[in-house]
Parts: sequence; structure tokens; C-alpha cells
Amino acid sequence: MPNLSPWRAPVPADGLMGEPGARGRFGEYGGRYAPESLVEACREVDEAFREAWADPGFRGALTELLALHAGRPTPLTPARRLSQELGVRLLLKREDLTHTGSHKINNVLGQALLAQRMGRRRLIAETGAGQHGVATATAAALLGLEATVFMGERDIERQSLNVFRMRMLGAEVVPVSTGSRTLKDATSEAMRHWVGATGDSHYCVGSVIGPDPYPWMVREFQRVIGDEARAQFAAELRTGVPDHVVACVGGGSNAAGTFAGFADTPARFVGVEAEGGAGATLGRLGVLHGCRSLFLQDDDGQIVEAHSIAAGLDYPGVGPEHAHLRELGRARYVTVTDEEAVAAALRLARTEGIVPALESAHALAWVIREAGGELPAGSTVLMTLSGRGDKDISTLKELL
Repeated sequence: MPNLSPWRAPVPADGLMGEPGARGRFGEYGGRYAPESLVEACREVDEAFREAWADPGFRGALTELLALHAGRPTPLTPARRLSQELGVRLLLKREDLTHTGSHKINNVLGQALLAQRMGRRRLIAETGAGQHGVATATAAALLGLEATVFMGERDIERQSLNVFRMRMLGAEVVPVSTGSRTLKDATSEAMRHWVGATGDSHYCVGSVIGPDPYPWMVREFQRVIGDEARAQFAAELRTGVPDHVVACVGGGSNAAGTFAGFADTPARFVGVEAEGGAGATLGRLGVLHGCRSLFLQDDDGQIVEAHSIAAGLDYPGVGPEHAHLRELGRARYVTVTDEEAVAAALRLARTEGIVPALESAHALAWVIREAGGELPAGSTVLMTLSGRGDKDISTLKELL
């Protein structure tokens, strides 16, 4: 597949980033490719989410938790010095300032409330960078639930701070030693574990991946990012809408939530992937972790191991709605190298006093690369800063 897809006119809002079709699909992507033992569990989650999302009481409780516990709304911060250097107007949606330090808390609080509503007593989760695991452990402690988090051994080694935080919060962290020992393998183990625990446990998926309804449900819980940013941008700029909306993409939840707020606008969407984990850019149609999407595969259809310096982008595929947005030409997906991401993290730290997560640094690296090129001088750019860089300090320390 080509690296870059051509820009096309936005699809009307009622036909883009709404509910998936009757079979849980976004175009030809998505679906519910789950073992028979999980089909009923997914159906129960679907019914429970639809009922809860239509209930003002549930929405109100979530809004209150997001405000009082997570610290929403997060600010829209002008990157003034960096903007001057680049010749574009860059504004950062500061998900790094939420409690736990990333956008993951938005989705987890929603799913934890849903699990409680369904009578489940335990949350199961997978994590790569550890931020979703920390958010899950946090929500479980807050609501009096148990938490079991699956994490690849390689990620446990490079994200030891987050492993300690999860355990301090009372979560059980289960090391995964199979395969590449990263996020893909942690997700597989979490799903296998859920097969035998559907009666008392809820699988708290961390991104817009997995069987229906998870890609849609997680995007809706993350939509708060885009909705807030849309209102903040309208107050900040006379035009009310940025020229470009940029976010990093692993599975793609922070990007999906951000894009959703601007789906009916002319803003151009850019999802930035790790060069070694570029499912949307280089992937082929396949099925993994319960959904049909784009995944890195060899000629025999076997999943190829992904690599990224950012553990949260170390995933060989992309959420099905991103695959759909790419096919429509509504969003463009590009890649950034490890070296570019590290340089971008350092530059943001030294120009704006903000140390970003390495995942977010990928999005910034693309903005820096394309300023004066695809991003014309004077254009406005909204970039979601999905997480803070505390967890990556040991990695950066070795490289800088």
C-alpha cells in the first residue's frame, strides 16, 4: 500500500465517525471475530454500553468523575516559541495534564463505570507503555474493583516506573513471555484470560481495537478530547477550526477521539505512526484481536512483529475505524522514525518546558518535519499531546 493517501473532501458528519453498521463495521473493517465463548460477552457489553450511553445519569456520573478525578477539561496550550521557530501556529491539547498522565484515563473511567453497572467486580486490561495499566489500576482502586493487567516482559523492563505504580495501586501485573513480549502479546493473553472469566470480569480494552463494540465504545469515551478541543479552538481562533488535526497512532484511541470532534469540518486529519509499527500506512487486510483491519503481515498472512521506541506504538495494526478513514481519504497516515521522535521530544522540552511521552513525540516530529512544506507558513495545527514523558525518562537518558 502507498505511504500517503490523497486528501479528499470530508464525508458528511452523519456518515462519518458515528455508530458502526449493523455488523459492527466501519465500511469493510471491524466486526466481531471472537471465539464463541466471547461472542455472548461482547453482546452483553454492547447492550450495556448502548443503554448506559443513552442514560443521562451514567453520562453525568462519568462527566463528574472526569472533572473531579481526572482533571478535565484539559487546556489547549499555544506552543508559542516552537510556533515562531516553525512558522506555523501550533496548539497542544494537553492530555498529559490529566490524572495518571495520559488520555487513557478518559476511556478507563467510562469502562470501569460500565463494568460496575454490569455487576462485574474485576477489570482485565492489556498495556504496552503502561499508561493504560496505570489508568485501569487507578479506576479500579477508586471504584472498589479488582484489576489484573497483562504486560509483555520487554515492556515491563522499559516501563518499570509504571509497573510499580500499578502494583502500588493494588493491581496484579501479569508478565507475558510469548512472542515479541510486547503489546500484541499482552493483548492476546488478556483476551485468552477473559474467556474463562466473563462472568465476573470486564475486559477493559485500551484502544480502538478488538471485537465490536470496543472500537466504537472506546472512541466515544475518548471523544471528550475532540469535543473539548473544538470548543476551545472556537474560542481561541476566529476561524474556529484548525487547518490540520494531528495525533500519534498505535491502536489509535487518542487520534480517534480527537478526530471525532472535527469530523464535520474541513480540518485535515493526520495520524502519525511509528516507522516500525505502521499498520495504517503499510498494513494489509487481516484479522487480529477480534477485528478486521490493517495489520503488518508477511506474504503468508502471518503477523509481523512491530517495533517502536515508544511502547504504546509497538503494535502491528491499527483500529478498524482508522483503516476506514484511510480508505475514504478523510485521514492521512504517515510514519516517523525513532530518531525523529527523540529529537522532537527534546525540542519540545527546550522550547516549551514540556516533556512529552515518546508516543506523542511522533506526532510532533511530523509537524516539525512538514512545517513550511505540507504545513504552509501561517497554518494552524492542533496536536494532541496524549501523554507526559515521565515514563520514558530512563529511555531518553540512555539516548541523549
